[in-house]
Amino acid sequence: MKGDLVAFVSMVVVQLGYGGMNIISKLAMDSGMNPFVHVAYRQLFATLVISPLAYFFERKTRPKMTLSIFFQIFLCSIFGVTLNQITYFVGLKNSTPTIACALSNTLPAVTFIMAVPFGLEKVGWKSLGGQAKIWGTILCVGGALLLSFYHGHIVDIGDSRIHWKYAEKSGTKNSIGHVNLVLGPLLVILSSVCWAIWFIIQARVSEKYSAPYSSSALMCVMSSFQCVMVGFAIDHDLSAWSLKPSIRLVSGVYSGIVCSALAFCLMSYCIEKKGPLYVSVFSPLLLVIVAILSWALLAEKLYAGTVGGSVMIVLGLYGVLWGKKREMSNTNGDHQQNDEEANKIKATPVVIDLESLTSNSSDK
Repeated sequence: MKGDLVAFVSMVVVQLGYGGMNIISKLAMDSGMNPFVHVAYRQLFATLVISPLAYFFERKTRPKMTLSIFFQIFLCSIFGVTLNQITYFVGLKNSTPTIACALSNTLPAVTFIMAVPFGLEKVGWKSLGGQAKIWGTILCVGGALLLSFYHGHIVDIGDSRIHWKYAEKSGTKNSIGHVNLVLGPLLVILSSVCWAIWFIIQARVSEKYSAPYSSSALMCVMSSFQCVMVGFAIDHDLSAWSLKPSIRLVSGVYSGIVCSALAFCLMSYCIEKKGPLYVSVFSPLLLVIVAILSWALLAEKLYAGTVGGSVMIVLGLYGVLWGKKREMSNTNGDHQQNDEEANKIKATPVVIDLESLTSNSSDK
């Protein structure tokens, strides 16, 4: 009971942390911070926090590093961190926090689509779990298209009575209406594609290199160099790397410590105790948190297309997760049944008819 409560509170804390990141990062980029610079600072701060954890917790249990594992971690740093976060934060800058969080829930469907050609997932047309994954994927894709290309009328939910002076002063409340609601969502979807590629590669890394803190630290070090180089290639001006106003410093430190280091530790604990499916179920909570915060603090307007697309994505998400859980249950049940049959065979006594053997030998 205590373990269930700790896992539940941990995942709620993770989603609250990610919700705050979307709001603070949006404010930082609206203050003029380059999203490429923001991603670089996030990786630098994350590296400073995760590296000591890797040293103290895994210095005696860390497996031997090979060239093959090193190259796979390098690919993880490119797809799972650099490309994933650059496309996400540039997409966030060109959309709204609510849209970005809604589209990030397409990740299980995107992962399923990309895992099928690699043989990591089976379609299962005839099974109930396979059909749930297929229809869930269709709902996710349809919701993403609706959210990206149809806006509709504004849903009137009233005005927030909360007045955040910094948001009003920085003009973020006005900037919400001047975003690219086509480019932004497409970049967020591309971020999910990069994240799905990372899942596929990371699955192989975990099998050969069971040191999550060390692999994450190495991934953050590599991505820090990559993001810094990309940032300087995009913007040569050193003033762009300034952490003033203070919201830029807060955003970089917060994203690196809370959303990379702390979130990783909490999710690793929950995956170990409750499994990866348990962690995925909490994804829609982030959408609700960000929608409320964006409306209350940034005066974000909700469109009919945004609400309809978000509902379709959440329903599709749970469809994919339910289908995956059912397939896993069936697989475990089949394995258990096979084990029971094997045990019965082992336990069945072998009866030898000595009288029959004697008569046969005498006949000869």
